[in-house]
This record gives sequence, structure tokens and C-alpha cells, in this order.
Amino acid sequence: MGKKAAPEEPEKEHIFVRGEGGSVFKLDLPLQEAIEQRLHVGHITRVANADGDPYTGDDTHAVTSRPALNASKADWVSWAVTQGATPDDAEAATKQDLIEKYGADPA
Repeated sequence: MGKKAAPEEPEKEHIFVRGEGGSVFKLDLPLQEAIEQRLHVGHITRVANADGDPYTGDDTHAVTSRPALNASKADWVSWAVTQGATPDDAEAATKQDLIEKYGADPA
């Protein structure tokens, strides 16, 4: 009688990101909150694969419109980065500073 093979565990859903030092990492989903924040702000960047090819799919982390005034500071930091601020400068600013600088109604 032979041993039964253990059932294969399905591969976890994952993404690839390029870290601050330029290395590419495979991360299992869901992301830890701290990693999610770094991705949201732009300190790390999603890439398509282990080779670091540009990611061209739907990025749920991208902020594409001005956040509401009552949105989180993280959303305002992300918005400021899309408007040209560096991630470090945006994180160092207060939410009110970000709103004043990047919150003008686009009307």
C-alpha cells in the first residue's frame, strides 16, 4: 500500500512590487496594512512580474480623483503624489496642508 499524496494547496493570490531599493518582491494578498500604505502612497510600485515589467492592469491602489474633504490623510497623501508631490513630502504635511495645496475644486 502506497502513501497517499497530500492534497496540493492552491497557490495564494499575489502581486509583484518594486521596493525602494529597486528589487522586485512577490507579495501574497491581502497585503499587510503597512505594505498597502506604502503602495498607496508610492514608496513601492506594482510591477507585472518577477522581471519587473511595467504593470498595465487595473490598479486598485491608484487615486484617480480628488478625495472628499473628509477622506483619510492617506487618500490625500496619495492624491498629492499624483499631483506631483514626493511621497516623503506628502506624508510629512498635515492633512489640512494637503487639502489647501491640492484640494482646489476642479470646477
